[in-house]
Amino acid sequence: MVYRVFTEKKPGFDQAAEALCRELNSFLGIRSLTRLRLLNRYDAEAITEEQFQKAIPAVFSEPQVDKACAAPELSDADAVFAVEYLPGQFDQRADSAAQCIQILFQSERPLIRSARVYALYGAVTAEEVEKIKRYVINPVEAREASLALPETLKTNYEIPTGVPTVEGFRDLSEEGLAVLLRDWGFAMDEADIAFCQSWFRREGRDPTATELRMIDTYWSDHCRHTTFHTIIDGARFEDPEIERTYADYLALRAELGRTKPPCLMDLATIAVRHLRKTGRLDKLDESEEINACTVKITVEVDGRAEPWLLLFKNETHNHPTEIEPFGGAATCIG
Repeated sequence: MVYRVFTEKKPGFDQAAEALCRELNSFLGIRSLTRLRLLNRYDAEAITEEQFQKAIPAVFSEPQVDKACAAPELSDADAVFAVEYLPGQFDQRADSAAQCIQILFQSERPLIRSARVYALYGAVTAEEVEKIKRYVINPVEAREASLALPETLKTNYEIPTGVPTVEGFRDLSEEGLAVLLRDWGFAMDEADIAFCQSWFRREGRDPTATELRMIDTYWSDHCRHTTFHTIIDGARFEDPEIERTYADYLALRAELGRTKPPCLMDLATIAVRHLRKTGRLDKLDESEEINACTVKITVEVDGRAEPWLLLFKNETHNHPTEIEPFGGAATCIG
C-alpha cells in the first residue's frame, strides 16, 4: 500500500514560497500572482502504517516549523501542479528519507518518492501558469507529476533481449534531429546531436539506442559541466574590482603556464593550482577530470590509519564537501 503525506512551512517560516512569489512577480512579470504555497509531497511503500505515522514528525517534517497532513486544502487555489525528478535522476530528498526510516526502525529500506507541489493564487491565466511551469521545471532532470496517488511505487522494467539500432540516424535532417531530441528527452542540444551524427557518418553506421543514451548522460551539464567549460574568449566589466580580479586570474594562468582556454572551471580551480605550485598545498590530488579541490589526507578508521581523498566541491546543488576512501567506487562524487 502507498501512503502519502504533505508538509508545508508554517506562516513565518515559508520564506522560500514568498521569495519565489516575488521572483515570479518581478522577473517573469506575472503581477496577477498574489500568493504562492510550496508543499513537499512524500509517497511511501514497503512500510507499515504505524511506521509511516511515526515517520511523519520524525523524518518527513520538523514539527516546530512544518505543518503535515494527508490532504491539504488546495481547492481555493487558482492552479495546482506538482514536479518530480525524471526516472533515473537522483532524488536526494526521497533517498535521505528512506535511509532515515531504515535506521529509525532497523528495517528494510522502504520505497520513497517525493515531489514539490506548487499552489498558485490570484487571477493567473492558463498562459501564465504554463510560463511558471517552464520557469520552475528543468526538463533535463524533472517533469510535471501526476496529482493522483499511485497504486505502487515499484517500477518493473522489461529485460531487453537485444539493443535496438536507431535506424536512419545518419540521414536525419535538422528537423529530424530536433524531433529525436524532443521525443527521447535528451539533455544534449542541437549542436551536440549534430556532432554525434557526423561522427557516426564517418563510422559508416547508425548508433544503438544505448550509445546515444550513454553519450547524452555523460554530455549532460551535470556530468560534463558544459557551462563551466564554456570558453571565455572575451569579457567586459562594469565593476573595476571584478576587472582587477579577472586580470589577476589571467596573470596566474600565465605564471602556471596554462594552455587550455580560459573557462569558469579554470577560474574556480586556478587558486589551488597556484597553491600547489608555490608549495603550500603539496597534498593536492590534481587532475583535469576532477571538478573539485581534492586533498590527500590520512583518516583513522577503527584505530587504523587509512589514505583518503577529501573533496571540496565547486558546486552548491550537492554536498559541499565529500570524503572518499582511495578504495571507494569513485574519487569525485558528482
